Amino acid sequence: MDSLVIKGGVKLRGEVEVSGAKNACLPMFAAALLTPEKCVLRNVPNLSDVRFMAQIVGALGARVENTADGVWEIEAKKISHTAPYELVRKMRASICVLGPLTARMRRAEVSLPGGCVIGARPVDLHIKGLRALGCKVKIDSGYIKVDARKMRGAPVYLGGRFGSTVTGTANVLMASALAPGMTVIENAACEPEVEDLCKMLVCMGAKIEGIGSPTLSISGVEKLGGAEHSVIADRIEAGTWIIAALATRGKVTVKGAQKKYLGSLFDLLSRANCKVETPDADTVRIDASKLKLRPIEAVTLPYPGFPTDLQAQLCALLTLADGISIITERIYPERFMHVPELARMGADIGREGPSAIIAGNAKLSGAPVMASDLRASAALVIAALAAKGETRIQRIYHLDRGYDSMDRKLSKLGAKVRRVKEG
Repeated sequence: MDSLVIKGGVKLRGEVEVSGAKNACLPMFAAALLTPEKCVLRNVPNLSDVRFMAQIVGALGARVENTADGVWEIEAKKISHTAPYELVRKMRASICVLGPLTARMRRAEVSLPGGCVIGARPVDLHIKGLRALGCKVKIDSGYIKVDARKMRGAPVYLGGRFGSTVTGTANVLMASALAPGMTVIENAACEPEVEDLCKMLVCMGAKIEGIGSPTLSISGVEKLGGAEHSVIADRIEAGTWIIAALATRGKVTVKGAQKKYLGSLFDLLSRANCKVETPDADTVRIDASKLKLRPIEAVTLPYPGFPTDLQAQLCALLTLADGISIITERIYPERFMHVPELARMGADIGREGPSAIIAGNAKLSGAPVMASDLRASAALVIAALAAKGETRIQRIYHLDRGYDSMDRKLSKLGAKVRRVKEG
């Protein structure tokens, strides 16, 4: 098991390239199961989650091959309709195979993915959507079992307690692509990753209208074909680099940061007195050498609101603000596993329900800390970069799930960082 050792106090400088979006490519691997023809995905990040999704798709019978850096081929000529617990339990995103198996095989047995360290992420909306399409769905022995022999297009409403569902939208979207008739998904997730999945499906022959909106209209087709698709850049990675540059008072150019997907972050940073330049559609420049960080209030919301996946990173930044900031988590109200670890480094953060109250003006110092999830890991990296002294972040396999070569990219920006093996 690896740890990351960071000596803080170094201002990040230089240029960093954003990798492909993890949350876009994982359902695309599942989408390749919709056709027996070959699909080629490009700009795929080198992540443990990607490799694991490749294992799942391969275990279902597809040929999966990493043919070049960032390029994967999937050819699912003959596949099984069953995704066992031994595979699905390791990664919640593997539930995305439910829709494609239902559509192509007209039956599916997919293990329930189980619990999550950042709070409940139920699959009730996935089941509700499939039932709306005429599928018989039951939970039996820990499996979602689907009989889709009478599946047809229908109106589907996907609203839930915390808004729309990204993976639920993906599953219903992929199932409806091969369902006879018209499906209209209301309150569909509008995240760029869902939009990118729609674009891949269209390349495969799907008929989808309303892409990027909360209303998706899908006219089912008899079959889908192979396709080549390039995955969009990761907006969460881009936001993480922007926040890291600000926290270190650095001067960084982030390439591949699509500004059209970062509006909510830019709005919050503007209120915090952070100047961010966007010389073109895919470039962000940060010069934080004279930054005087103001406290702010922020609320996580479904896209286009401020993303929950940047909440922990923003929390780390706001420990350095001149005053009290408040972050309210509306997507996963218990997603504050990073707070006690930041406190070990000198942060003063209180909890009140779904909100974190951040005192600001923290004198962060290096300490041994432990990563609990992917985005908490990124928050600890940001705090370590800004802290005085050396920080050892344990369990960075969480970081490797969502950040392609983060330690290498940090070194290129001048950070004093090294990966070490634990005994």
